[in-house]
Order: sequence, then C-alpha cells, then structure tokens
Amino acid sequence: MGKREQNERKYEQWITKDDGGRIYVYEVKGKSGWFAKYIKEVDSSETTISFRQEILNDLGELVEIHEKYPIDKGHKKIV
Repeated sequence: MGKREQNERKYEQWITKDDGGRIYVYEVKGKSGWFAKYIKEVDSSETTISFRQEILNDLGELVEIHEKYPIDKGHKKIV
C-alpha cells in the first residue's frame, strides 16, 4: 500500500493543494467536550512537510497548538 492510500485510511478528510500536495485532518473528541485536530501537510509525493496538533475548546475556539514536525516546538497556549 502506498503512502497516499495509508494517509487516506488514517485521516478522515483532506484538501488537495494546487501543487499536488495535500493537507490531511483527523479529529478526536475529548471527554470534556474539547477536541484535538491532527493536521498533516504533505508534498505531491506524500512526503511530510509539517505535522501539528490543535486543541479546540467546547466552543470550537483554538486554545493550544503543538507543532511536532519538522521541529517539535512543544505546546503553545493561545490566549
């Protein structure tokens, strides 16, 4: 199975960019109404360009970002 097929199985939705790359999104609901979005951006050969986790509160407001790739910058709270 190729990289594209693996990403399509793992991620619920994606956007195809003009250059042939994609932005994949996977959402996970938390117990307290918050949820996390995992966002993976790849080039046209499905090589990962960036990967981050976004935490949204129960109102859908972005409250935290964790950039994990290419450099793990740790969690950044949005005030």
